[in-house]
Amino acid sequence: MLVNLHISNIALIDELDIDFSEGLNILTGETGAGKSIIVGSIGIGLGGKFDQSLLRDPSRDGMVELLFNVDSVMEERLSALDITADQGEVLISRRLTGGRTVNRINNSTVTVSLLKEVSGMLLNLHAQHEQRTLLKPEMHLELLDSSDSSLIPLKEAVAALYTEHKEVMDKLSDMQTDEAERAKKLDFLSYEIKEIEDARLRPGEDEELEAQYRRGTNQRDIAEVTGEVYNITGYDSDRSAGNMLSRAVREIQSLAKLDDTASELSDMLSEIDSLLGDFNRQLSDYMSESEFSEEELREVEERLNLINSLKVKYGRTFEEICDTLIELKKEAEELESFDETLAKLSTEEKELDKKLSEAADKLSKARKKSADKLCKDISGSMADLNFNKVDFTMKFEDLPKPTKNGRDRAVFYISTNVGEKAGPLNEIASGGELSRVLLAMKSAISEKGGTPTLIFDEIDSGISGVTAQKVGKMMKKLSGSHQIIAITHLPQIAAEADSAFLIEKTTREGRTFTNIRALADEERVTELARLLGGENITDSVLSAAKEMLGM
Repeated sequence: MLVNLHISNIALIDELDIDFSEGLNILTGETGAGKSIIVGSIGIGLGGKFDQSLLRDPSRDGMVELLFNVDSVMEERLSALDITADQGEVLISRRLTGGRTVNRINNSTVTVSLLKEVSGMLLNLHAQHEQRTLLKPEMHLELLDSSDSSLIPLKEAVAALYTEHKEVMDKLSDMQTDEAERAKKLDFLSYEIKEIEDARLRPGEDEELEAQYRRGTNQRDIAEVTGEVYNITGYDSDRSAGNMLSRAVREIQSLAKLDDTASELSDMLSEIDSLLGDFNRQLSDYMSESEFSEEELREVEERLNLINSLKVKYGRTFEEICDTLIELKKEAEELESFDETLAKLSTEEKELDKKLSEAADKLSKARKKSADKLCKDISGSMADLNFNKVDFTMKFEDLPKPTKNGRDRAVFYISTNVGEKAGPLNEIASGGELSRVLLAMKSAISEKGGTPTLIFDEIDSGISGVTAQKVGKMMKKLSGSHQIIAITHLPQIAAEADSAFLIEKTTREGRTFTNIRALADEERVTELARLLGGENITDSVLSAAKEMLGM
């Protein structure tokens, strides 16, 4: 359940903390007091839009935090998303700082998509605009599917087969070309294959050639540097290091004959002389290898140009060019064996079409069974909401061909008056009826499990009297299995609250603030009286309020 809501620096809210309880939490307040701000802030906490325009003070950070208590079942569901509860608590927070939104779950930064997935498991927000969902027939099937988790694997199977079938159909479509076009395409493929194979590429060849080309183009500078080094370190001049070092070796060796303790020095200098000799031999080899003729340089350049042209056409690396060659050969083979390939694809398409049709039929059958159960449950809930002998069903129509969502088009049908023919929900139901239908749906679906916390934003719109009382009873019943947080303007619903809160607008130092506070028993009487009688709160109104509260 939602334990605490913290809002900071959003719209008319400076700093606000709300501690919710189990059961039915009712929020009331004057029109314009800021109920929509609180609902909007909860929406932000669930991953909704959060930008600078929402901040009360643009120089400060804005923040929304939602603290939940979770049971072991929910902990296990969250662990599948690598979310670990901290001693049975999950803290979801969103902070807008410097124009950037930071999303965290238990102090770990997460993506907004993960935050939405996690928050959607913990809380479901039913805002006023959700009634419009019922006005869109294309959404009715989605509502049905969301009510029964057993439909998920059937839908996934249909979607996978649809994708596979479409890929085969696309291949067949691509092959529907005339003979001349196929021959032209095969000729071009043969040219591309030959171009790659004739190049006889080797792994790493391009890097070797580039190194050779660099040496070839820098040959003059290389020769000048290496020649100078060779002259300095070689043995061709009396003043070269090699000759001078050789003389030094001979002198130190004569010293060693005069003094045994100098033998170590003699050995060290001899080793240096040997190393210098090795260096000069390797330098001489390098100088010989670095000698490029104009013809050799031209050959390297031409080979590099060929390789680079193949890279432009077929891939940036040797491996990519090889992969392209494999694909080209496969495509050419299919064209060469066109009739065989076409027959194979046609057979595959028919098999997939049959499997897709069977999977769609299986999904449709399961949907219809689930729809019967859902409509029966909704009808029962609607009877509790003052619908007299309501006829609520779902009518199915087959699409010409299965889609990734199956072959069904389904629409809720309703008749709210005895003897009247049922019609599409979006054409028959009034605004107040839509509110109750939506609540009945939520009640029927929520009783199967789902999110532990449900928030209703004025779902009582367009109702009054006995109907409002029945809506309150329904929400009270639903709060036995779920935490319910509801914003209402009806006393019949407010009277059912386990915990009551008042949203109010205050003025301090010339500025307006929205706040919320829990109501004690006497304050609940006063607020309920205001909902009953408006500004004119008489003793009889207060008495009626106490009676509604059972006081």
